[in-house]
Amino acid sequence: MSKFDCDLFVIGAGSGGVRAARIAAGFGARAMIAENYRVGGTCVIRGCVPKKLLAYAAHYAEDFQDARGYGWSHANPAFSWPELIRNKDREIGRLSSIYSGLLARSGIAILEGTARLIDPHTIEVGERRVSARYVLVATGAHPFRPPLPGIEHAITSNEAFELRQLPGRILIVGGGYVAVEFAGIFAGLGAMVTLSYRGEQILRGFDDDVRSHLHEEMGRKGVRILLRSGVSRIDRRADGVLEVALAGSPEGNLACDAVMVATGRIPNTAGIGLSEIGVELDGEGGVVVDRYCRSSVVSVYAVGDVTNRIALTPVAIREGAAVATTLFGGTSVPVDHADVPSAVFSQPPVGTVGLTQSEALEAFGELEVYRTTFRPLRHTLSGREEYTMMKLIVDAASQRVVGAHMVGSDAPEIIQGVAIAVKAGLTKAQFDSTVGIHPTAAEEFVTLRDKELVHRTETV
Repeated sequence: MSKFDCDLFVIGAGSGGVRAARIAAGFGARAMIAENYRVGGTCVIRGCVPKKLLAYAAHYAEDFQDARGYGWSHANPAFSWPELIRNKDREIGRLSSIYSGLLARSGIAILEGTARLIDPHTIEVGERRVSARYVLVATGAHPFRPPLPGIEHAITSNEAFELRQLPGRILIVGGGYVAVEFAGIFAGLGAMVTLSYRGEQILRGFDDDVRSHLHEEMGRKGVRILLRSGVSRIDRRADGVLEVALAGSPEGNLACDAVMVATGRIPNTAGIGLSEIGVELDGEGGVVVDRYCRSSVVSVYAVGDVTNRIALTPVAIREGAAVATTLFGGTSVPVDHADVPSAVFSQPPVGTVGLTQSEALEAFGELEVYRTTFRPLRHTLSGREEYTMMKLIVDAASQRVVGAHMVGSDAPEIIQGVAIAVKAGLTKAQFDSTVGIHPTAAEEFVTLRDKELVHRTETV
């Protein structure tokens, strides 16, 4: 008989935690999981899923307009924000119930409340104490609120999903993927959107061609982007309008109905006893782990956004499965974070895998860069001024494709397939030998011929 109440105690019932608990239970381990909000975590409740549902909604205005070029005539459709939010809430509730059902059918007990580590093997949830052979921290992260006067008047992505009405004018502060995604959502649904970012260009960390192309396309869709611009204070006027003081921008003050801050996320490690039992945290509060997701305390593991590595749901799921397999499956499984594909559900969307041009240049010294920009076939009849950008980055010496990037309709769907080729280390010649599907945008990835030679000594 084990001296522990369970073999694995998971703190956080998000995608990574749920996967780890279920895989562990499948290996015969006794697993328990604690959650202080709703089962499903950020992705299901207030992240990827509801965000993509809203992104779908935002695109219908253009679809209705484009239909005229294809012979469809119709009255102007009406949009209801409250109805969209009600339908979104219903779907999120359904998904959360599915997650709860999966845990129950796997025999995993769910403890409702905030879990706190008392020692490396003891967890306290409310009045209850549980002992565990291993503990997995999968508590995710939360939006960062910058400390500026009037920040209490601003919302984050969490509250954006619960707004009672669509703001007529909204300022979005930030230039990362959350900021550009919500800029596209609000603009597509009819709001006047201004995006203020203190950096030189949106989407820091992405390929420079992706960044500049998306900036231009967002401008075509009515999003006003202010670069090298920050917010110094937010005031609410007597009539309810928000007055925002912008620093570094000729705008001066900006009047709007809502301000959304999207300036990063903070790992959820405060108040759960990690530091007290000796778990090492990084400068932003993330749990420091090795390639097996093990922390500085041998019985404590961590996966997902709380580790402050790659904040993507599929990565958390892969990490959770790896931890459970390592601990209970008889095989040590490290997590490979190389060539992880990702998407930005902006308007238009971004899909990317592998290295940016700057990263590849640093790694290999000499590159062949293939790039194309074109107007999609669909818009030859719709008349819409929208352009797709696609790019392959090739190591000149080995001819291996080390990066693929796209901005345009269906980019995430297309890049998922290309990611297999990049992960497998295929060469440009193997891309070229693949027959394309015509007429599609995706075929461009196997028909690119015009190349640019880029050397490390050049400015990128």
